[in-house]
Amino acid sequence: MGNKKLTRSNNRMIAGVCAGIADYFNWDITLVRIVYVLLTFFTVFSGGIVYLVLWLIMPEAPRSVE
Repeated sequence: MGNKKLTRSNNRMIAGVCAGIADYFNWDITLVRIVYVLLTFFTVFSGGIVYLVLWLIMPEAPRSVE
């Protein structure tokens, strides 16, 4: 993985947390989002708290200038 940093992605639906995790591990963004939603429902919505915490502690990825 080298010098990769876990950051919130610019490819976001809400805050970019799931997309940032998918980018870091080179996973498909859609699958990460689906797994997150399923885990949230099956863990009595504790995934919402985890998402908010990650939103607060993960730094935002630098925006690319095009």
